Amino acid sequence: MVAEYLPLLARGAALSLCVMLMALVVALLLGLINAVIKLFGPRWLRWLSTGYTTLVRGVPELVIMLLLFFGGEMLVNGFLGLLGFGSIRFNTFVSGVLAIGFVFGAYYTETFRGAFQTVDRGQLEAAVAYGMTPGQVFRRIMLPQMLSFAIPGINNNWLGLMKASALVSILGLEDMVWLAEQAGRATQKPFLFYFLVSVIYLLITALSSWLFNRLARRYALSSLTSEEARS
Repeated sequence: MVAEYLPLLARGAALSLCVMLMALVVALLLGLINAVIKLFGPRWLRWLSTGYTTLVRGVPELVIMLLLFFGGEMLVNGFLGLLGFGSIRFNTFVSGVLAIGFVFGAYYTETFRGAFQTVDRGQLEAAVAYGMTPGQVFRRIMLPQMLSFAIPGINNNWLGLMKASALVSILGLEDMVWLAEQAGRATQKPFLFYFLVSVIYLLITALSSWLFNRLARRYALSSLTSEEARS
């Protein structure tokens, strides 16, 4: 009976990985946009960005997820009801991805902001002296070097995002945590299935750490080569 649930658990693991990766994309985009706003945007946008990062980082992920999913659904349906339309149901997969990406976008904002501030200002001044436009300076100088400084923070936030992705089971999404709970109830072996889920998360963590370490070494080697070329 236990073996019958293993393919189902594998399918749930694939769905969980999709949630993690898509939420990571959302979080990276939000983080990069907000970091640029906090550093170079107009004052009123900087205030909005600061409010976003401050509020989101001060509220638990589960509360934000429930607020956006259930609270947002009630608000939208209430508005549709006033207009005479029927109610709708939020997609649990999309809602989970957006909620997790929204939360960790605040953390990535600070990661990218700190990395931008670490870039050597002398290189930026030299690029402007060579006649580069602000857009070229950002794409060719700031962004590549910022990423090399941001890799450790990206890795740390990714690990937090990965663990927070288990919360989507609260919304009813049939990820591996939700399926492990159902399988444990059906077979009366909850420890076994939760243990398997823990092993899967550990494998994803180990693979992620290996990939980020390789990426960090590659960027470090590229930076060293650039320094040698300049000297």
